[in-house]
Amino acid sequence: MVVKDILEQVGIPYLSVELGEVNTCEELTAEQLKLLKERLKCADLELMDDKKAQLIEKIKGVIIEMIHYEEELPKVKFSVYLSEKLNHNYTYLANLFSETEGTTIEHFMILHKIEKVKELIMYSDLNLSEIAWKLHYSSVAHLSHQFKKVTGLTPSFFKKLKNQKRKSINDV
Repeated sequence: MVVKDILEQVGIPYLSVELGEVNTCEELTAEQLKLLKERLKCADLELMDDKKAQLIEKIKGVIIEMIHYEEELPKVKFSVYLSEKLNHNYTYLANLFSETEGTTIEHFMILHKIEKVKELIMYSDLNLSEIAWKLHYSSVAHLSHQFKKVTGLTPSFFKKLKNQKRKSINDV
């Protein structure tokens, strides 16, 4: 809604506005582009007109959508899934991501998988075997190793922390 309001204030006709993407009716003039960038910046948003930056955001979006919002992870290898989803060669996507973000696609995905593991430990009744299966880990040991590497805690210790009640200020 914020982006729609800004487009209307600047007088830019648009066909559609979706998360991360705007389709305008016509090419923007240099003045419209400048004004749009200024207004977006005031709203803590930015215009990404660089095709590579847009592709990086799409990679992140696919990973976040897949891990956090899909009911089940895809059955195909992730590299194939991402390539098909974005219509680019995986090697190109991986190299672009690494150069731009300073980390690999795999590491970005691991961080999000661990966040999902934390969420499932905290808010679901699934045990670690079920969580490992759901997120396509080869074993509970693999999940536990990755969890500890990222968080510094074992999943079971993390779960114990969840179960502890907070102390009152007087008891600290």
